[in-house]
Amino acid sequence: MAINKQKIGLLGGSFDPVHNAHIALADTAYRALALDSVQLIPAANPWQRAPLAASPQHRVAMLQLAVGERPWLHINTIEIDRGGPTYTIDTLQALPAQHDYFWILGADQLRNFCTWRAWEDIADRVQLVVAERPGSPDTTPPALAQHLNERGKPLIHLPFSPRDISATDIRQRLARQLPVSPYLDPAVAAYIRQHQLYQSTL
Repeated sequence: MAINKQKIGLLGGSFDPVHNAHIALADTAYRALALDSVQLIPAANPWQRAPLAASPQHRVAMLQLAVGERPWLHINTIEIDRGGPTYTIDTLQALPAQHDYFWILGADQLRNFCTWRAWEDIADRVQLVVAERPGSPDTTPPALAQHLNERGKPLIHLPFSPRDISATDIRQRLARQLPVSPYLDPAVAAYIRQHQLYQSTL
């Protein structure tokens, strides 16, 4: 029986809230790398950052609204379903092994990559794809560069125009009742208003 091997992009994040740059990055990776699909993976409890402001249910609902009618984007709730601290290696070990996975990350995440649990195993399991972020130079940690070089694996640099958007800034603007329409899908912005999310300053 033939194995349906696919090229799947993986974009993890807090998505607290999901904003336009998240979706633009997923769309860009899908097209530039000729992927079959991109999975958006909302974290349960990211171990390297403060507790999340919105509940998992709200973050998934906002992702569903932001994805809209894009059949190539899928929401994978594997980390929320598993619960507990979110470690990328646990997620990769649980995914079907027959596919080729492309882990999409920003330059800020790349800089900290070697602090991730079992980062060498992560780098062996996926093709790393890095996109620029404002204020974060695309600098590969020496240990990661050596690891990839020893295995003959390139680091893919995604042609992505950096967007000066961050979920932290959006939450702060919402708490101060400042406009956020340039940064959020209208349906996501309406959902936030409806459920009165991010009312307190973070």
